[in-house]
Amino acid sequence: MQRKTIIVKLGTSVLTGGTQSLDRAHMVELVRQCAALHNEGHQLILVSSGAIAAGREHLGFKPLPSTISNKQMLAAVGQSQLMLTWQNLFNLYGLHIGQMLLTRADLEDRERFLNARDTLQTLIRHRIIPVINENDAVATTEIKVGDNDNLSARAAILADADLLILLTDQPGLFTADPRQDPNATLIQEVQTIDDTLRALAGDSVSGLGTGGMSTKLQAADLARRSGIDVVIASGQSPEVILRLAREQRVGTRFFAEQTPLESRKSWILAGPPPSGEIHVDTGAVSAVKHSGSSLLPKGIVNIEGLFHRGDAVKVITPCGQELARGITRYSSHELGQIKGNHSTEIESLLGYGFGSVAIHRDDLVLL
Repeated sequence: MQRKTIIVKLGTSVLTGGTQSLDRAHMVELVRQCAALHNEGHQLILVSSGAIAAGREHLGFKPLPSTISNKQMLAAVGQSQLMLTWQNLFNLYGLHIGQMLLTRADLEDRERFLNARDTLQTLIRHRIIPVINENDAVATTEIKVGDNDNLSARAAILADADLLILLTDQPGLFTADPRQDPNATLIQEVQTIDDTLRALAGDSVSGLGTGGMSTKLQAADLARRSGIDVVIASGQSPEVILRLAREQRVGTRFFAEQTPLESRKSWILAGPPPSGEIHVDTGAVSAVKHSGSSLLPKGIVNIEGLFHRGDAVKVITPCGQELARGITRYSSHELGQIKGNHSTEIESLLGYGFGSVAIHRDDLVLL
């Protein structure tokens, strides 16, 4: 089986089994499946809800008014408890985890997006399983709309994932609300998300989480537009993570519109106008154009304009033609200091580094 990058989003109802506390017996079963895929060489990333539920459990289920500040307080208490639980369970299989607390704003700002991507990719490279959660202790709007669903889609884009698994308390998306219509049937495959399909999305059954089927449909739409397959399935289904990774028919599968690279290229070309220009030598032109290489500082001869890390820029040949557009990993000031030098000299010249390339080949569109 081809190795994949797989995002597994776990809703509160999955982690609690519909109760008021974390269902650790079920959590260890989910971890067992993740460990099996990890040992096969797949890259696993968890997006975990449950901080508020863990906080409520740790404080003895003290009843509190359902205000934003109370939810944030429970999340602040519960986040460490949730991570301790995940750590202990993954330790059973000799695996390490790393926590990433994010808000939607972290992934909408280009520079913060790049910083988060660097962290995520470094964790994966060292075979550490990232566990991502909405930073509910400081989030406001997000905490009210169950944004861990949409966060998981953005995390999938961040990781260039192949598959996003949204585990919930429902077997998938139905032709009608199965709680009200006994003739409702499971929709197994979706090629297009339209208004008719959105009208079918209902709310979560348990009431323990903040997201319903509608937010999962939004997440599925976002991910599939970025070239990522998505499945909504029941977290209680036997071997669900393993079966989905092996492309077995479980839940509702949403097929990707296009490959991640094509989607990224479309975003670069359709995004904001270039903020500056990077002029390169003939060696860089050949490497980028014919070898599919990233743009290295060594091949840069001149910088024009003022731009920041994460901005779109033009790549200009010695003849003055636009060779490509891309997302730069360094600002114009930083590139001015490292241009013409080997990648191994970046940290000594700047005192820090954001990687060995000026523009990664995945962030570069040849024109």
